[in-house]
Order: sequence, then C-alpha cells, then structure tokens
Amino acid sequence: MCGIVGAVAQRDVAGILIEGLRRLEYRGYDSAGVAVVGSDKTLQRVRRLGKVQELADAVAASPLSGGTGIAHTRWATHGEPSETNAHPHVSGEHIAIVHNGIIENHESLRAVLTERGYTFVSQTDTEVIAHLVDWELRSADSLLQAVQKTVSQLEGAYGTVVMDSRDPSRIVVARSGSPLVIGYGVDEHFVASDQLALLPVTRRFAFLEEGDVAEVTRFAVNIFDKQGEPVEREIKESEVSHDAGDKGQYRHYMLKEIYEQPIALQRTMEGRLKNGQVLASAFGEDAADLLQKVKHVQIIACGTSYHAGLVARYWLEQWAGVSCNVEIASEFRYRKSHVYENSLLVTLSQSGETADTLAALRLAKEMGYMASLTICNVPGSSLVRESDLAYMMKAGAEIGVASTKAFTVQLAGLLMLVGAIGRGNQTMDAAQEAQLVAALQSLPAKIEQTLAMADDIEALAEDFADKHHALFLGRGEQSPIAMEGALKLKEISYIHAEAYAAGELKHGPLALIDADMPVIVVAPNNELLEKLKSNVEEVRARGGLMYVFADVNAHFASDDTMTVLNVPHCDEFIAPILYTLPLQLLSYYVALIKGTDVDQPRNLAKSVTVE
Repeated sequence: MCGIVGAVAQRDVAGILIEGLRRLEYRGYDSAGVAVVGSDKTLQRVRRLGKVQELADAVAASPLSGGTGIAHTRWATHGEPSETNAHPHVSGEHIAIVHNGIIENHESLRAVLTERGYTFVSQTDTEVIAHLVDWELRSADSLLQAVQKTVSQLEGAYGTVVMDSRDPSRIVVARSGSPLVIGYGVDEHFVASDQLALLPVTRRFAFLEEGDVAEVTRFAVNIFDKQGEPVEREIKESEVSHDAGDKGQYRHYMLKEIYEQPIALQRTMEGRLKNGQVLASAFGEDAADLLQKVKHVQIIACGTSYHAGLVARYWLEQWAGVSCNVEIASEFRYRKSHVYENSLLVTLSQSGETADTLAALRLAKEMGYMASLTICNVPGSSLVRESDLAYMMKAGAEIGVASTKAFTVQLAGLLMLVGAIGRGNQTMDAAQEAQLVAALQSLPAKIEQTLAMADDIEALAEDFADKHHALFLGRGEQSPIAMEGALKLKEISYIHAEAYAAGELKHGPLALIDADMPVIVVAPNNELLEKLKSNVEEVRARGGLMYVFADVNAHFASDDTMTVLNVPHCDEFIAPILYTLPLQLLSYYVALIKGTDVDQPRNLAKSVTVE
C-alpha cells in the first residue's frame, strides 16, 4: 500500500525513481507521481492517474533532469483517486513531499494553515504536511529542523520524504508507523518504503526506527531519534533477490506463486527439521527455554494470515495441549483483553509492516505477555525487529495481492511451532512429533501431485462464469480453509463468497441454497467425514449445486448435482495446507473467466500500512 522512492545523487534519478515504483506496484495503488529538482533549482513534477507506465510515458515525452527527486504510488485514503490528489504534493514553488500513512489531525491543521493564508488544492491529508514544512521553514535553521518541528505536530501514522528545491543537496525523511529504509551507495543515497525498490542501485540498507528523522545527502546520512538525538542504525547487506518484471512462463504472478509453493515449503523447512524433531532454534536463539514454558498462545493477524491462525488454534489445542485465542489485529488493539499466565503472543504477517498487527504487538508489550513471536516473510521488517522471537518464512517475494505461497508457508511454520511447544511441555510424545515431521517433509511432493489437478479445476471454473454468489463449507480445521477459499474467490473474481462450518448450515445458510448458489466443500478423509457427508446431503436435498474436493478414499461420486475432484491422500497434520491448493486454483481460473485484474484486484493493496 503506497510506495515511496527518493534519491540524492550526481546522476539523473528520474529513471531510478520510476523503476523503483515499478518494483512496488504489487502493493496496490491508483496513481503515481515524481518530482525532481532541475539544475536551475526549479521543481519539476509529473503525476498521472492509473499505472506507473502512464507516468513513465509522460516522463519519456518530457524528460526530467536532476539528481535529487522523490516519487510515489498512492492508494487513496483521503480524497478520490485523481491526478490532483496524487503525490508528490507541493507548497509554493519549492517544497515537495511524498507520504504514506494517515494524518489523523489533518482537519484541525488544515484550519490553522488556512488561517495563515495557505490554499489547499487537494482533498488529501498529505498536503497539510507540505504546508506545515513551508511554514516552519520561515523560522527554522534548516530543512531538517523544519521537518522535526512539523512531525511533532502530527498525529497518526506517516512515512514521509521532503525536499526543498532551493537546496537540492539533501532530502529529509521521517518515520512513525509507516516503514522507511535508507539505501547506501557510493556518493549517492536513496530512501524507499521497501528495499525491493532499491535493489537495482544498492544492496546496503538501514531501517529507520519509530520516531526517527534522517537527513540524507550524497555523502552522508544523519539519523536522529524522536528526542532529536543523533543515533546509529545498523547497515545490513540485503540477501533479498527479486525481479519484479519476471513472471517466467506464467501469465500472472499469482499463478507463478501457486506453483512456487513446493519450493517455498522446502526452503522454509530446510535446516529446521532433524531426526524426527522440530528444532526450536527455528524460532530464535532463546526459543527452546521459552517455548517449554508456554501455556497459552494468543495469535494476532489480519486477512489471510488470520485464517492461518484459526487453523493453528486447532493444532495447538489438539496436539500441543495449550489453549489458544485468535483475534483480528484491528479488533484486539481496541478492546480490553485478559492476558493468561505464561502466554506467548504470535503475530502473523507476510510483509511485517501490517499497521494493525504492528500496533497490536506494541500494545501487547505493555500488557505483560511472556514473550512475542512473529512469523514473517521479510527480514528487517518492523515486526521482526520489534518481536522477541522471529520465524523467517523464506517464501521468497510474493507479488500477487492475493496471498498464496505465504499462506501455506505460514501454516507450515505454525505446525512447526506446534511441534516445538508440544515437545517442550511434554504434551506431544516422540512418535507424534516424528509423525508431524514426516508429514511436513512429504508436503512438497503432495502439493506437486495436487497441482496436477489444475486442468480439471480450470474446466470446472467455467461453471462459475455467470455466478454472483458462492458458499464454502468445511469442518474442523478445514473450516478456516473454507474461509480462505471464500476470501480468495471474492478478492480476485469479485464474486460474493461466504464460508461456514458445515454443521452451521441448518442455522441459517440453508435459506440461500438454490441452483444458482454453487457450494464448494473441502472433504479430507478424517473423523468428521461422515458428519460432513450428512451436511452435503442437506444441500443436495434442497437443489444445491455441489463441488467437492475430496480425499481419494472418501468415496464421494459425481452425479448431476455434484462434481467431485479427488485430492491426494495425506496425513491429517498437513490436510489443511494441502486442501488450500485446489481453492487457490479455483479462484484463479474463475478470475480469468471473469476478466479481472488477477494480480492487482480493485481497491486492495498487498501491504496494508494504514488502519
């Protein structure tokens, strides 16, 4: 959600800035813009509604020359998507800024600035920052000081970059709640909201902490904490590899990432399973002693990650013998909750920058949790840096907005956590843990077998061409998988989809059943299978159209009202992970038929860095 790129260099930077924006397109956005200080110290600004390519075409037609510049992709919060509301925003002829986040007190600041004579041309909260900086510069000794004075007046979340065309030797950046990273080059420096944007020009990065303000020039980076004191932030060499333009043989990133799941799972398990055991060191150096003390787990997440947490609740209570609560981060942070004794807080996030999850972690630190663990895909992200323990997913960059491989790798990490906690508190014996480990090790091959269903699922998707609603059903730990299937379908095909625990049918959803409401069922061969079959018959008796993804040994048969696709048999430990795959493929092929933007569905963003 929203991308920032900035540069101070001797060479022209417009191309670097626009390439950086391309690499952040996966986050979701509705407009893009760039501003560069020319050799005559004039501010050159170009903004366009729509894709980064529109901006690139405009800049190609009227090239921008200069070594200091900022660029941005906007995801609308305050004000409709439009060129007027696109970033960078300016104040007068000299101040330009880009901003991620939300300024909660923008209305009161706008009123004050209007009284001071400023005219607002956009509907955004961001323009307030530009005018505040301009105002503070009238009495400040430097742009740095003006920005420090400005951010002290802001309430809310922001990652912002400011430049003054009268002094193109520097830009000033500030971070509160919204991530920013400094990229170190040779006689040039860069800033971005994500290191992926800067990989073509540097691999050396430092992450700003909460409240940091930094002055960035060609030759130096000076960072100050929220008290205004100089601080050092560790510079690290990035190990991230990512080519944002490479889909390989695949039509969309989503399909590519679906097929990358066997490799992603192999990477996440590598070096973490040995001799039939989960190595506690997978979760951090001090994890072994800590995990054996855990009596309760509180999981906090959003969206797809929340569904992973719901699956883990079944696993933790059944296999690790600890109680577990799972809560949506935006709900957790705004209610009073009870902290159980020896409670481990677990946050789940692909990006590590999800605003509500990060805020919930910070709140939980004040509440007395024994420790915090994050399961995350991005090294150096805020959640990783601020948690006591971290499980790095190693899934590789996920570009498609609809999460696929990150979800299955999260589940694998959570299942390993179950094994580590179960062994630590002696609720899982050696044979059970060995079974869990063997199941995990079999998972990549099982997924390869499941992906072989793609042609059959593509054919089945034709039945959804004229559908506007769908119902997903599952029982036990498959109920959250049904929820994830419904989310995927609605995210990328725009079909309204809901999920229910199959036993809840008679408590309301049966009223919706007719021939125009496809019902998708996940049916592994487990102790709940016969119960699930009864639920299926309830739907068939009311004229429902059924699509059942069933274990090959579950003895479902296709007929005029029910289409059955057989899923390879697997161990019960990994069934929730395996049954995710057919639902991902179904949503993908239905979206193709519907003609939607698979990788960047409307109104959604990959990394949600605002509330």
